[in-house]
Amino acid sequence: MSPSQVFDRRDVRLHRDRAAATVGRVAPVLRDCAERLLDRLDDTTRQFTVALDLGGRGVVAPLLRARGIEVVSADLSARMAALNGPPCVAADEEWLPFAPGSFDLVVSSLALHWVNDLPGALIQIRRALRPEGLLLASLPALGTLGALRTALTEAEAELTGGASPRVSPFPELRDLAGLLQRAGFRLPVADVEEITLSYADPLALLNDLRAAGETNAVALRSRRNPTPALFPAALLRLPRTAGRLQTTLRLATVTGWAS
Repeated sequence: MSPSQVFDRRDVRLHRDRAAATVGRVAPVLRDCAERLLDRLDDTTRQFTVALDLGGRGVVAPLLRARGIEVVSADLSARMAALNGPPCVAADEEWLPFAPGSFDLVVSSLALHWVNDLPGALIQIRRALRPEGLLLASLPALGTLGALRTALTEAEAELTGGASPRVSPFPELRDLAGLLQRAGFRLPVADVEEITLSYADPLALLNDLRAAGETNAVALRSRRNPTPALFPAALLRLPRTAGRLQTTLRLATVTGWAS
């Protein structure tokens, strides 16, 4: 596998295939993130008629249609794409199958962080947009699940003497606007807000990640089953407030206009 392949895209697809049957369990969180993203549409007077929903997991397309916008949905997983209703297509974000100028809006809510070639994907998105079309995307930024990453690394090192990457790497906020500019977008903007998720049962965090299709797809991860003691040991290390586990989603939102 090429060193540039941070993620095993086959595993990303398989995780999303599996999650198509369970993603409804985390729909409230996904919908909240999508609504925060789509609120940005209220900041512009531009009227959008046809949008590409990229990786919306069944929550973005209905919100766009409620705004009177025609929607085509795409997802790496055919099963996940089908949750959006027709028209939908199974498509790789790194190889979009759309003609230039097909859309005046592209929305990607919590999907682009699994792409190996993010600059290339952004270029393809720009090409799929009409002149003066808008990209509106959100993705987890560096610092998301930071406590879980540290806890897993420390617990595995203590138990086995080594550690495998078990939480996806996330981009730095300061890099995102630059990536948009490199891809040819005008007026690129990137900002971040922190969303705290609270769990009475620490295992529920891991179950939610699995239900959403967000389990580990790092290409260099160990393929062996982890020692059974790993996750209980790691979860004991996570900080709690009033007995509840607190974890942070640093939600980065990026916008850019096609020329």
